[in-house]
Amino acid sequence: MSAGHFTRRAMVSALAALAAPAALAPAAAQSGYPNRPIRVIVGFAAGGGNDIFARLVGDRLSQILGQTVVVENKPGAGGRLAPEYVTQQLPDGYTLFVGPSGAMAIAAAIYPDLKYSPLQSFVPIAMIAHFPLIMVVGADNPANTVKEFVAWMKAHPDKANYASSSTAFTITTELLKLKSGMPGTMIPYKSSNEMNLSVIQGQTALAIADGPPTVPQVKAGKVKALAVTGAERSPLLPDVPTMAEAGYPDVDVQLWSGIFAPAATPAPVVATLQKAANAAIADPGVAEKLRALAVNPGGATPDEFKAIIQSDIAKFAEVVKAANLKFEE
Repeated sequence: MSAGHFTRRAMVSALAALAAPAALAPAAAQSGYPNRPIRVIVGFAAGGGNDIFARLVGDRLSQILGQTVVVENKPGAGGRLAPEYVTQQLPDGYTLFVGPSGAMAIAAAIYPDLKYSPLQSFVPIAMIAHFPLIMVVGADNPANTVKEFVAWMKAHPDKANYASSSTAFTITTELLKLKSGMPGTMIPYKSSNEMNLSVIQGQTALAIADGPPTVPQVKAGKVKALAVTGAERSPLLPDVPTMAEAGYPDVDVQLWSGIFAPAATPAPVVATLQKAANAAIADPGVAEKLRALAVNPGGATPDEFKAIIQSDIAKFAEVVKAANLKFEE
């Protein structure tokens, strides 16, 4: 499933949910849920993207449901420790998980012994946000298009390398390599900021990274953006083409973050959470703050979200196999 499934129709549905948040109260009251605080588990340290997402949405969710929403950080194992923990909790709607595509799609594609199943161990509550990645090269690189850059990399094999700080960035760059025939050796870094700095300083030729640390460098002219990996252009970089426009339609990668509950959570509780969470995400104040982080709020119904996860797992597994990628546990 492509990023085209993040449609205006889905956003309209979410906005409709916002229009009548009071209607959520009777449903919650009938089931007695919620009648105590709700925990939201995040697999990364405080201050990171998923932590910010959880706290933004959690504050509004607390107001809608009338119960305190407490965010708990359980970092470790590249974000995989948190979903492992949540699968061990009672499936009663009082322990939720905010997870990114890394832990809930990419991990399933690259770790055969994963201790949870993104599709079988969890039920999607709501997609919080989705966002493309941005391909950047040095400001002084002669290439002004992706195809020109691919040709440049082929002509300069001694300089053909790229920066990466996560499996998501590595897989996306390897996908471009597969579809273009471009060479490139991965150079590891600890963060997106370090990735961009390596391109600025000429240590690497290319980085495909997330928007928050990358957009400011593009606007400052320190790096040159050649494409975004989504199906639509980024509102923050309207002059930068999509990969499809650049000639590589198969390099269609959107990362995302969403709210999940354990799979055995009762259906009425799931329904209450889905309505409340979508209303919280569609709240104008929440949506504005999410957009300021260079991400797109919401964008998929729970069923569409599940299909996106399934499609992403298959897509990334194919890239891992074709590129013969190996990742450490």
